[in-house]
Amino acid sequence: MVDLVVRESDCASALKLSDDLRDNFPTVFATTRMIALMELAGARILHPLLQSGEMSVGAHVDVSHTAATPIGAKVTARATYRGRDGKLFVFDVIAHDPAGEIGRGTHKRAIVSRARLIAGAAKRR
Repeated sequence: MVDLVVRESDCASALKLSDDLRDNFPTVFATTRMIALMELAGARILHPLLQSGEMSVGAHVDVSHTAATPIGAKVTARATYRGRDGKLFVFDVIAHDPAGEIGRGTHKRAIVSRARLIAGAAKRR
């Protein structure tokens, strides 16, 4: 379980990359931040399984964001381990604020070598 009190930097309006009017998003909790909380909830479940030099990484997300949450509200994300899909660990994820559910779906994570991940990322420059 992961909790967060929504700040302005957690809102969709903070995603604006330019003055382009098409980037005018509302000041409510961003879907990207909800997904990040869901990922953290799954990662915390896997943490006890990690060996030295390992970490878990998100591999797949399939969620719906169904309600808007204002600044100042607390959002809680929970992950429930559902099983394996090959090398991936599968979680049911759900997020809610004080008024009720705001999103749910499925998240998959992999356990990987931290050094190998960083080395692979460096090759993509």
